[in-house]
Amino acid sequence: MQKVKIGVLGSGDVGRVLAAGFVGLGHEVKIGSRDPQKLAEWASAAGERASTGTFEEAARFGDILVLATLGTATPDAIQMAGIANFDGKVVIDTTNPLDFSTGMPRLSVGHSDSLGEAVQRLLPSARVVKCFNTVGNALMINPQLPGGPPDMFLCGNDDGAKKIVSQICEHFGWGVIDLGGIEASRLLEPMCMVWVLHGIRSKSWTHAFKLLHR
Repeated sequence: MQKVKIGVLGSGDVGRVLAAGFVGLGHEVKIGSRDPQKLAEWASAAGERASTGTFEEAARFGDILVLATLGTATPDAIQMAGIANFDGKVVIDTTNPLDFSTGMPRLSVGHSDSLGEAVQRLLPSARVVKCFNTVGNALMINPQLPGGPPDMFLCGNDDGAKKIVSQICEHFGWGVIDLGGIEASRLLEPMCMVWVLHGIRSKSWTHAFKLLHR
């Protein structure tokens, strides 16, 4: 994959881990945040290819964009970034519609719709690919597990965009399973809940999914 500019929207653990992964592959990365100043230390440690800015600056900067915001904050972050700044770009949607208002996480939307589909509706001219939403940030880059490399499940309406994101996953050490159109987010977002519930019961967060073939 040729070197490109990556804009990451979201300054939490997922955003920082994926941004560092892209920097490690030689790409230029700008992380967008509501408060870019809090990322100054991260950017300094990440090196000269890393920078920070607002959501709008990150969206304008990137040739490829990563949505790494809290699920409930994603629509607002997109609006703050400026919808036109997403036009024509591959958008990797890592988000999950998790609602923590009652303590135990649950999905705020599902079954007949999904956050992935909502993102694509908000960004009709973007090439949205749901990806990196079924694993914790600790394993997103070069996962080393006894059973071999795990599989990353993804979906989206644009085959060219999925090819690009698949290459990214492979560079990050993942196998790739393409589930088809963006409506498959209705299955991938509940898959996140499977990952979460196993983590709660096992008190361990270093697990990932793998599809076995005969």
